[in-house]
Amino acid sequence: MPSATLTSKGQITLPKAVRDSLGVKTGDAVDFVVSADGEIRVRAGSADVSELRGLLHRPGRRAVSIEAMDKAIRAATRRS
Repeated sequence: MPSATLTSKGQITLPKAVRDSLGVKTGDAVDFVVSADGEIRVRAGSADVSELRGLLHRPGRRAVSIEAMDKAIRAATRRS
């Protein structure tokens, strides 16, 4: 298991195996997520927007225009 040492300035260097696993490089953000039980997860904090392409695609579903979305939002807010 990779490990790191905390410096007097409160800094650590992520081991190469961890950087490679996260896919991070110089200048990338890294998030530390603390769970309720005190466990800490490390994850890459930044992602390339192009990786999101097709995330919401559903085969057979037709595209919806911005105008249709706006109309649906207005209708929903009138009901609330």
